[in-house]
Amino acid sequence: MNFNDYQVAAAKYDTFDGVKPEVGDPGFIEKVLGLAGETGEACEKFKKILRDKGGKLSPEDKKEVTKELGDVLWYLASISRCMGVEFQEVAEMNIDKLQSRLERNKIHGAGDNR
Repeated sequence: MNFNDYQVAAAKYDTFDGVKPEVGDPGFIEKVLGLAGETGEACEKFKKILRDKGGKLSPEDKKEVTKELGDVLWYLASISRCMGVEFQEVAEMNIDKLQSRLERNKIHGAGDNR
């Protein structure tokens, strides 16, 4: 499955109709907040693995973290769709940005436009 196929498939699970790419739209803001929440849940799993298991990932831990990462992926695809951006473009733009940083020896450091 490619990114655009995933984005189309994921859309059928969106419970908001007629989402506008505006920050004040309830369907749009629900997705942005959902992304934050699911990212937090993934981080929480890692925190507990570090705290309670000395950082050792079990097969069950990997499965549970993978589920959370899938939820993060759904929100990313959904936000992109609501903005009218194909998810493939998001992935390609990110790789292009990283490649440029690598070529300019700017992988490390701070700032989005380094």
